[in-house]
Amino acid sequence: MNVYVQNVFLGSILPEIGKLFNLESLWLFGNNLDGTIPSSICNLSFLGVLVLSENRLQGRIPQCLGNFSTSLLVLALNENQLYGPVPTAFADGNKLEYLNLNGNKLQGPLPKSLHKCRWLQVLDIGDNEIQDSFPFWIESLPKLRVLVMRSNKFHGKVLSYYLKNDSILPFPNLQIFDISHNEFTGPLPDAYFQNLVAMMNVRINGIEERKPFGYSGDSFKGFEYKLGEVLVNFTNLDFSDNKFNGSIPNSIGKLNSLIFMNLSHNMLEGKIPASFGNLSELEQLDLSSNQLQGEIPRELTRLSFLESLNLSNNLLSGPIPHSGGQFPTFENNSYMGNPKLCGYPLTKKCKDDDDDDKAAQPMLQSEDDDSKFLDGFTWQAVVVGYGCGLVFGVTLGCLSLLYRRPMWLLNFLFGVQQKINGY
Repeated sequence: MNVYVQNVFLGSILPEIGKLFNLESLWLFGNNLDGTIPSSICNLSFLGVLVLSENRLQGRIPQCLGNFSTSLLVLALNENQLYGPVPTAFADGNKLEYLNLNGNKLQGPLPKSLHKCRWLQVLDIGDNEIQDSFPFWIESLPKLRVLVMRSNKFHGKVLSYYLKNDSILPFPNLQIFDISHNEFTGPLPDAYFQNLVAMMNVRINGIEERKPFGYSGDSFKGFEYKLGEVLVNFTNLDFSDNKFNGSIPNSIGKLNSLIFMNLSHNMLEGKIPASFGNLSELEQLDLSSNQLQGEIPRELTRLSFLESLNLSNNLLSGPIPHSGGQFPTFENNSYMGNPKLCGYPLTKKCKDDDDDDKAAQPMLQSEDDDSKFLDGFTWQAVVVGYGCGLVFGVTLGCLSLLYRRPMWLLNFLFGVQQKINGY
């Protein structure tokens, strides 16, 4: 028996629900249910899917929900007002594949019994108040494809435990790795980047056909889900808003299936790796608000799918690459806050551009000088000539009147004129 109801129910979930012994799936998401989750729901020994998300449920999650050792496959309690710890009693041999607790008020550490969930493909505990160090013990889950821990209170370094012990490959199937908006410190986990094989080799993994599957970047929305298979056609690496320092590992360039990468708002230093030019499927890249230096690698112009780029608020310098690729389409806000960057689309020109301007400057200056000379000859010389003539004429007039010999003056002037004319 299956129960699927949306946008109808008000009130609370009655304890009598535990008497529906043959119930196999219960879908009550997107209603206005409040109150607590009754512990009697754990009496449903055949229950495979329990979806109570997007309600107003309060209180603690019943600990017994972790004990469905053979039946429960999907547990979705996201977008409620649940508080207290994540259930700690996940049993050996459980078949849980999908666990979504996003958007509640859960606290305390993440229970280590989660490592018993060997079938788990999706773990979303984002947007809670969980306080813990990085749960390295879940890296051994062989089928885990989605790990969302964003917006909690995780802290400390992100280190691999199993790699140190040469035991197994960490996160062998992980395609979405979101630990943003926490308080992680230290260097980025190069050991993970070198071994996230599900984010490598697009054609081998067959994920080049991009189809939406319900992941919005914040959490899973909807339930595009088949029993035994989580539909994942997306690869995402989001380590933003932490306190990571040091340089960006070159090994990230091996993750050529990545579509979205965000390392912004950390304390990363050094240069942008040229290996990023190998991220052939990348559509969004955000490295803003770090302390990155040096020039923007020209290899990034090879990223033909890149739609969004944010390199703002770093210490980058030199010219912005503008040959080929998507770079000519990015605007000022992709580069703002880097005083030493130059070139289009910024108003600051590069040195090479200034040299080109200087090469044309002497010719322009020569033309300006000729124009100035001609301008001076055409009006300034005329004015001087008229002035000199006027002074000369006035002086002769005064002399003729002074000595009362105007006839002599006239004879002198007309005599000169006649000689000139040949008379």
